[in-house]
Amino acid sequence: MIARQTSDAYEWVNKLVAPVPYEQWDTTPAVMDTNITWQVGHLIMSFYFHSIMVIKGHQAVVLRTIPMKEYDAFFTKASPHHVVGKINPTHLHEHLLFMQQQSMEVINVLSPANLDSPLEPTPMKHPIAHTKWESLDWNIKHTLWHCGQIGMLKRVVDKRHDFGLGGD
Repeated sequence: MIARQTSDAYEWVNKLVAPVPYEQWDTTPAVMDTNITWQVGHLIMSFYFHSIMVIKGHQAVVLRTIPMKEYDAFFTKASPHHVVGKINPTHLHEHLLFMQQQSMEVINVLSPANLDSPLEPTPMKHPIAHTKWESLDWNIKHTLWHCGQIGMLKRVVDKRHDFGLGGD
């Protein structure tokens, strides 16, 4: 169930983000004080923390592929206006998809018994979870929370999401 819900949450991120032209990713409407670049980068960092690092520990393949220290500075500690013009949206999008894949690989090999086990030790205490199940459950909720923000942001900087219902 956790794997299916995580996959569904990631699919929603992709449905909302993919149609927005890269030229619009840094657009930061005053009414929202965020942008697609920051939202995507923040999700990359949260996917790593909530569904990989506290579940299985640091993963070398991720650390070799994604500039995690740079992304941490931009997407965990800095506000959205600090990323404008500093991150290539094409690379960021590729990193999002890669992180989703890595996350799903970790989740798909967990047994039900693994889900009840404590989190892997990390320098930063998890803000919500004590078990792996709780962290993965939070990953889904946090992802969908940001999907709501991305959906509103998409409507302001690009166009309303097409749910396939027709009309405007």
